[in-house]
Amino acid sequence: MSSVQHSRPVFNWRTLSIYGGGLTALIVLFFVSLCYGEASIPLHTVVDSLMGRQDTLEHNMIWDLRMPRTVIGILAGGALAVAGSLLQTITRNPLAASDTLGINAGAYFVVVLGTIFFPGLMQQSPFLFAVLGGLLAAAAAYFMGGGRTSSPVRLALSGMIVSMVLGSFTSALHIFFSQETQALFLWGSGTLVQNDWSGVIYAWPWVIGITIVALVLSRQWDMLELDESTASSLGQKVGMARATGLIIAVLLAAVIVSVIGPIGFVGLVAPHLVRLSGIRSNRLLLPGVFLWGAALLVGADVLAKMVHNSSLELPTGAVMAIIGAPWLIWLVLTRMKAANGSGMSTSMSTGARSRRWAFGPIAIIFTVLTLVLVLLSTMFGGMRIPMADLLPSLFQSDGLYSAIVQLRIPRTLVAAGAGAALAISGVLIQMAVRNPLADASIVGVSSGAGLGAMMVIILWPGLPVFLLPIAAIVGAGIAAAIVFSLSWKKGLNPSAVVLLGIAMSAIAGAGIQVLIVRGAVYGSSGFIWLTGSTYARTWDQVKIIGVFLLILIPLAWWLARRFELLVFDDNSASGLGLSVRRTRLLAMTVGVLLAAGAVACVGTVGFIGLIAPHMVRLLTGNKLRRSMFLSALVGAVMLVLADTIGRTVMAPTEIPSGLLIAIIGTPYFLYLMYRSNWRKSA
Repeated sequence: MSSVQHSRPVFNWRTLSIYGGGLTALIVLFFVSLCYGEASIPLHTVVDSLMGRQDTLEHNMIWDLRMPRTVIGILAGGALAVAGSLLQTITRNPLAASDTLGINAGAYFVVVLGTIFFPGLMQQSPFLFAVLGGLLAAAAAYFMGGGRTSSPVRLALSGMIVSMVLGSFTSALHIFFSQETQALFLWGSGTLVQNDWSGVIYAWPWVIGITIVALVLSRQWDMLELDESTASSLGQKVGMARATGLIIAVLLAAVIVSVIGPIGFVGLVAPHLVRLSGIRSNRLLLPGVFLWGAALLVGADVLAKMVHNSSLELPTGAVMAIIGAPWLIWLVLTRMKAANGSGMSTSMSTGARSRRWAFGPIAIIFTVLTLVLVLLSTMFGGMRIPMADLLPSLFQSDGLYSAIVQLRIPRTLVAAGAGAALAISGVLIQMAVRNPLADASIVGVSSGAGLGAMMVIILWPGLPVFLLPIAAIVGAGIAAAIVFSLSWKKGLNPSAVVLLGIAMSAIAGAGIQVLIVRGAVYGSSGFIWLTGSTYARTWDQVKIIGVFLLILIPLAWWLARRFELLVFDDNSASGLGLSVRRTRLLAMTVGVLLAAGAVACVGTVGFIGLIAPHMVRLLTGNKLRRSMFLSALVGAVMLVLADTIGRTVMAPTEIPSGLLIAIIGTPYFLYLMYRSNWRKSA
């Protein structure tokens, strides 16, 4: 009986306020969008043009440029909001949306792929490419997150990792095929700019038709709010309903990505905004969500038009992230129930119970491997140096000496040191938040460092180059400090730290997009730095990373026994006499500083902090000091290997190390996730 009441729409003042408020906001923003642009148009002129178009410059501008842009904003915002609402319902996860599940990133990646290799087919059917990418990405994030047993944090982390993987591959395509993808940079950040009505004509039948189908099936979505056994007993085919909902959500997101590019947070913010009114029936929820999603995106586009650099506007996607990320922060701080940490994290297990290897032989093997790779790295590059000439050249002041001592050796040492720092950082942060999918990226360090560095590159290009790593360290520190301070009242709860870190990464990432557009540095050194590169590193960077390692590794080693207690739930750790909040803060601070030092020297390199700790735990177990030592070696091996390959295979053209790490690390990481039993823990 309760289920019937729950599914029956009830009109009350809250429902009317949601519909009335959403419609009013949308109408106001509709007219503001038509009035505002590089050239302002009076409201009475807009009204006159709507009453009857005349062959004047202003009327043509309204109907041919601003009207299609505003209408596509309404369609896109509504579609993304409905997709997010459906995903939250079918996964029973309040953080589900097309961007948190990686759907946007998957659709964008396959669209870029199609633009390069199948341009003819891509022009005819971009929707098919976007749907394929969205479905594959959503499936990967969903099953990596544990399927139906996934928690909000697991799903958000899985979607973030899928997006990071696909983002790295997309960046690689942009670098290798810069001519073919040049027109996709602004589109890839999400833009509503339309030069005619073709995008609207293409999108509206899909959006309206699929949304109507979702409304017709609203009773099925209501039934999914019940537990699975109850829904099945009432005749609901739960599996089919979930599959149908996923397909509808992916179709809506894909058609939007194929027209305006990937835009996030609309599908997260709008459903929560409407649900705050108490609306639960999908027959009322979905239209309200459509209205508010449209209003949010059109409003973000109006803000984007207010800040422009000559002919370049800010991407609407970046502005939406700046609006939406604070909403996620508010959601975490006000809607998440405080927990003691016992049920909010995932297991640190990295695989099925497999044979553990003795620490000594493994340590010897990786030490030797590291030394051999460092030696080989000094030999290979654009110019190969034979082994017989390597040692004698160190004692001669000729060109070969300069190539080795001033270029090869410092570059290799920076790669090894940064790889080690990122790996140890991953060990500490994963232990602190008790989540094997965590690394410095989840507390905003990478994005914060990238924002700090890009501010120097773009806003103050005349500053000395030595300020670049300082700006990166400051940016990383500020991002981490904000996350830690916001989560302090939650007792530095691991889930709160993770979600706030994701929000901070989104804000910093939006700032980076804004700087890139305003600085017009597409394909420049700034973009290469963001992908992670060891190019032209000198002894100055060796000194920087050396200082971080020499100070922070002994500190972490000394505090290791305290840090190891963080693997227990908070109550158990407190019972053992540990100050959980302070110890967690200390562990994360050391990890963040190590990652900040690495990012300051080599840019934003991902995956090392994820993969190296996994590999070590799989081989030797969870002893922290052993994990730190072996992870440092594994991280050094990974980045030195990527650096060597990157400057050798396409010499004299270099492949950024960060992209190679993603290409090398992704298959292994997916293998680890396949073996992992962490997603089975509740």
